[in-house]
Amino acid sequence: MGVALAVGLSAAGGAWAGPAARAAPGQEVGPVTNLPIPRFVSLKASEANVRRGPSLNQRIDWVYKGRGMPLEIIGEYGNWRRVRDRDGVGGWVHYSLLSGARTVIVEQDMLALYQRRDPQGPVNAYMEAGVIARVEKCGPVWCRLSAGGQRGWTTHEGLWGLRAGEVLD
Repeated sequence: MGVALAVGLSAAGGAWAGPAARAAPGQEVGPVTNLPIPRFVSLKASEANVRRGPSLNQRIDWVYKGRGMPLEIIGEYGNWRRVRDRDGVGGWVHYSLLSGARTVIVEQDMLALYQRRDPQGPVNAYMEAGVIARVEKCGPVWCRLSAGGQRGWTTHEGLWGLRAGEVLD
């Protein structure tokens, strides 16, 4: 997975923590945290063992590498969270290795980061596919992201780690 950021290709040249996620009426919630299931988080550690079940005694199937990688929590059991990545694969990870800070993976190559919420406006930078960007805030259409010292606005399209129309302050 690449993490390069193409900068300066146009003529123009914080951490979102927010309140805890709340479940919408009728949405499933986790039995441990009472937070919505599914929900997105990010990898806090630079490495995380992904286990076959929710226990240190369970076999490690693989290791996630890459601090900030967005993951989707799809289950909870004690101190363990069942997660999946953008490829739909996953397993069980200890909750201490996860963060509520929101990030996304850019799936569209050369995704423009605009100075403002205007696709006709100046571009601050272009992000390559595979870049992990921090979500500063999102409206139903536009999100403010930062990566590699660059920040700007882009639409939800071409990003993995957000629900369609999700709003984050």
